[in-house]
Amino acid sequence: MELQSRVEEIQRQGLGLVAISYDAPEILKKFADSRGITFPLISDRDSAIIKRYGVLNTTVAPDTQTYGIPFPGTFIVDPRGIVRSRHFENAYQERNTVASLLVARGVTPYGPAMSVETAHLAMTAAVSDEVVAPGERVSLVFEISPRPGMHVYAPGGHSYQVVRVSLDAQPWMRAHEVSYPASEIYHFKPLDERVEVYQKPFRLVQEVTILATAQKLVASQSELTITGRVEYQACDDKLCYTPQTVPVRWVLPLKSLDRRPPG
Repeated sequence: MELQSRVEEIQRQGLGLVAISYDAPEILKKFADSRGITFPLISDRDSAIIKRYGVLNTTVAPDTQTYGIPFPGTFIVDPRGIVRSRHFENAYQERNTVASLLVARGVTPYGPAMSVETAHLAMTAAVSDEVVAPGERVSLVFEISPRPGMHVYAPGGHSYQVVRVSLDAQPWMRAHEVSYPASEIYHFKPLDERVEVYQKPFRLVQEVTILATAQKLVASQSELTITGRVEYQACDDKLCYTPQTVPVRWVLPLKSLDRRPPG
């Protein structure tokens, strides 16, 4: 189980781990014993906790056996009980990996990485996870450092080439929106122009979902290859350079799904 495999890393980040389910205690105990789970599993039999957090799945009819389940997701709560972040998925079959959630907190990715240097910047591009499986949402992390005196363009009200990630389409993958950090305003004095840029090292995060519906499509494969490119335009205090393209590629081992029954 992916959660169990990350318990020590979660604890090193100063976090705890609790899973809440509407299943009965005996079902959870069988599940924990069969998977070697060491973190607490809480039986919320009447969905009281689920309702207090406002995540009761309202698409399930009250007269059905599965009524009381939550919308699938993860809350990160501080020691005072304040929710600091929430991560939700559309279905139980597709969800963020623990590694991708830790990457969102600034942790260094665990998976394969590549490094590139150009005349304008240095970049390391890595994957949050060492291996992937259908139904997992993982993160591609781009650590980019412009050269001294250089800047690249952030999203904003200008016509320059914004630094961006473009992934090649795959039938087994869904790419989500890139997460951009806050930018700064650069004043180009000769034109009295003010634009949004990155001059200091920054991080872009591109999340991708390995589709749960693609299980049959990738059943005969032992690895998946993600390819694409990072596009940007760099300028210094005097010149704007031609837009550039940096190819990226990762080969990720594909792990098999755990299809054992809960007990």
